[in-house]
Amino acid sequence: TTGASSNSDSSTTVESMEDNPDGGCHIYRDGYYRTGISIVEGILEVNIIQMTSIQMTESQAENSLVDFVVTCQGSLPTDVCTVVSDPTCQVSKSVVCDPITVTDECLLTIRRAFEEPGTYCINITLGDDTSQALASALISVNGGEST
Repeated sequence: TTGASSNSDSSTTVESMEDNPDGGCHIYRDGYYRTGISIVEGILEVNIIQMTSIQMTESQAENSLVDFVVTCQGSLPTDVCTVVSDPTCQVSKSVVCDPITVTDECLLTIRRAFEEPGTYCINITLGDDTSQALASALISVNGGEST
């Protein structure tokens, strides 16, 4: 343990070091400190407001396409990730992430493909450099139709 007095004020800074079993070292400092804090609004809320099946031609019938219309509140997102899982939302089947550009209002359409009919849990995450927000839905895809 070492002690040092500061010339700028009457406070004393005490520094101690302690060895850890994992080979690391922790430093504990007591005293007065000053820092700046930036408040960032972040993405506050995400909502899936509409899900629409895209009608496919016979040659494209191997995948069902669904458009998700999503809105958000707060700062504008820079990326979107979609996780498609089983109906219990426990077992992930696919993850797709894309960069996005939202210029004025947070309203975007996300198109995702489903390989086979069934019920899926879908999680849509919008993010930026400082925050993330998530919306979830249970969707039933039935050969070109979804509910």
